[in-house]
Amino acid sequence: MSPRIKICCIQSSEEAAWAIDEGASALGLVAAMPSGPGVISETTIASIAAKVPPSVATFLLTSERTAPAILAQQRRCRTNTLQLCDAVTPDVYRQLRAELPGISLVQVIHVTGPEAVQEATSVAPHVDALLLDSGNPRLPVKQLGGTGRTHDWTLSRRIREKVSVPVFLAGGLHSGNVAEAVAAVQPFGLDVCSGVRTDGRLDREKLRAFFAAAYR
Repeated sequence: MSPRIKICCIQSSEEAAWAIDEGASALGLVAAMPSGPGVISETTIASIAAKVPPSVATFLLTSERTAPAILAQQRRCRTNTLQLCDAVTPDVYRQLRAELPGISLVQVIHVTGPEAVQEATSVAPHVDALLLDSGNPRLPVKQLGGTGRTHDWTLSRRIREKVSVPVFLAGGLHSGNVAEAVAAVQPFGLDVCSGVRTDGRLDREKLRAFFAAAYR
């Protein structure tokens, strides 16, 4: 089965339409982050999300870590999926489930080393999917995504084999390496930001090349 493709760092309704036209199953809308590309205002996120067809998932990328802050942000942005880019405690998942029925939860796991496998297996029962990325939340200024770096795909493969929820693969993907990544990890989905952009703007030629390479 071909992987689902999420185009992240969407900046406008025009970019959202381009991504959907090429076959994107999901769009990433980045709220305030300590670092990294693609951040847009919550007003813009809400405006984009309101125009996306129901068949396409809208991911709110949040760096918030408490349930009240995440709930308030989602209610302002009105996406159908929450991408939790930093670690949260189990009680946060419970509160989000109780307060946001029908909203999918996706937890980012930053694959910095073998410890990510244990983190992923402990988190997986609480969420609808995992997204394996190449950030580093332990730095003085946290990197929670958008690094343009790949990570050790053998660890991602181990995670994918151990958990029972879908796994998205992110981190440094582009048309030149995505086929290798799919073969190595066999993820449910792919997540790409910088690999389909030129000077920060979505590049339709790179977008088409990425889809072609991912689906070949």
